[in-house]
Amino acid sequence: MKATGIVRRIDDLGRVVVPKEIRKTLRIREGDPLEIFTDREGKIILKKYSPVGELGANAAILAESIARTLGCTVCITDLDQVVAASGAGSRELKGQYISEELEHMIQERKQRTAKIGEKHYVQAVQGMGEFCLETICPIISGGDVTGAVLLLEKEEKKNPELDEKMAQGAADFLGRQMG
Repeated sequence: MKATGIVRRIDDLGRVVVPKEIRKTLRIREGDPLEIFTDREGKIILKKYSPVGELGANAAILAESIARTLGCTVCITDLDQVVAASGAGSRELKGQYISEELEHMIQERKQRTAKIGEKHYVQAVQGMGEFCLETICPIISGGDVTGAVLLLEKEEKKNPELDEKMAQGAADFLGRQMG
């Protein structure tokens, strides 16, 4: 655990303000759910809650199955980072923060397929390498956007509809697992 040197007092309602610098660094926004943990030494640990992250093992298995079936790179994200990845280059992607452009695209709740150079193509993760085609499908659970399924292709496909259907099916499956 890393000390910040910041001290806050608890107010009369039992609240503590998480400093703006920490919220910004950890991408914690107003309304974000936080998990609260305690240990035997009296420490209280706040962790940003990720419903997609709770599906960790299942999300990883699903990503691996799709990557093997389609021969592409698959990423499953929450609204902050890649929680599961499989396929070429996936080691570098897992755990990376998603770009603001991808986050905005996910929030729009629309599935998109785009080729590199097109208007809707986004760099999903900084340093993700060159993928010429990407399919992005938001994961929706209980009416809330919780993340996305990304299919990333190194080679252009003549018929990307299969990728779109696979991403849609995976996003639907994950959304139902959380609901």
